[in-house]
Amino acid sequence: MTTKADFKKELDAYHARPGEFRIVDVPPLQYLMIDGHGDPNTGPAFAQATEALYPLAYALKFASKRRLGRDYVVMPLEGLWWADDLATFTARRDKSRWDWTLMIMVPDWIDRDMLAEAVAGKEGPARLSDVRLETLTEGRCVQTLHVGPYDDEAEVLRRLHDEFLPGQGLRETGKHHEIYLSDARRVAPAKLRTILRQPVVASS
Repeated sequence: MTTKADFKKELDAYHARPGEFRIVDVPPLQYLMIDGHGDPNTGPAFAQATEALYPLAYALKFASKRRLGRDYVVMPLEGLWWADDLATFTARRDKSRWDWTLMIMVPDWIDRDMLAEAVAGKEGPARLSDVRLETLTEGRCVQTLHVGPYDDEAEVLRRLHDEFLPGQGLRETGKHHEIYLSDARRVAPAKLRTILRQPVVASS
């Protein structure tokens, strides 16, 4: 029987606790990625991106099991978020000004040829051909687990950027990273579990 890898359990980078900012060294990880802009709650862009990612994530899982004998659990949706003004995250939450990259982590044995075959074998989602395979190297990060609605993240992020990072002699670098451990379509907002991650470097 093929052993099914579950990287969410195996990788320390996917572990976090509420109310705790933890410094973690994240290894280079490979993702399916697709880019977009604007409020994820309005307009078609965010929905189109997720509709392209998930079919490919599952197609690659099944191809890996069938062709390579290597099975794994499909990883949760993740997102990189950024804007010209950091206050759009920590204060005003002006989502119309946000840029984003949605991602699903895949094992390093998945290659571009497998992705190309998966894209060629799918029909329907408008943005299938926009999905790329890319390795993200974040290195030293600070992360915590947020439990509750996404719009309640602002205070957690304020404490991270205004209190914890200066207190540890760190400053942010790279993009704000969220890992959605819960399915927002099936879980009440108060119970949503989201890892909030920020790559950092020494401030000196």
